[in-house]
Amino acid sequence: MAQIWHYTLDSIDWQELSYLYKIAPLGDKKPENLKIAFSNSRYVCFVYENDLLVGVGRALADGVDCSYLCDIAIHPEFQGLGIGKAIVMKLVELSKEHTKIILYANIGKEPFYAKLGFYKMNTAMAIFKDQKGALDRGYIGQ
Repeated sequence: MAQIWHYTLDSIDWQELSYLYKIAPLGDKKPENLKIAFSNSRYVCFVYENDLLVGVGRALADGVDCSYLCDIAIHPEFQGLGIGKAIVMKLVELSKEHTKIILYANIGKEPFYAKLGFYKMNTAMAIFKDQKGALDRGYIGQ
């Protein structure tokens, strides 16, 4: 069956979305927090196959200067089929008028994003709610 793409929050099952992040695996994201995050995003992509949510992504964007791609997740049974690439490219297309498009990659995924035209930043800085955890996971250095 063909994939169906949605670009709005109409009829999103937030429990299903939370489950997708858990199995992707991208962490335990609570449905109510996902609803807030996605509602505050300028661009959203939801990909379904046979009524199953198989891919998702969003971009926080100000409409002019910066668009931040985040929360891109693909169902494990559908990884490696180009869905993640298609979601990223769609978010990049939607963000094309912005001065810069930024994303935060999980460790080990940098080569994937480099193939899509993203470059490593030399000056990125971050403050995490769990600084020690971010340091332990290798997301930040001292």
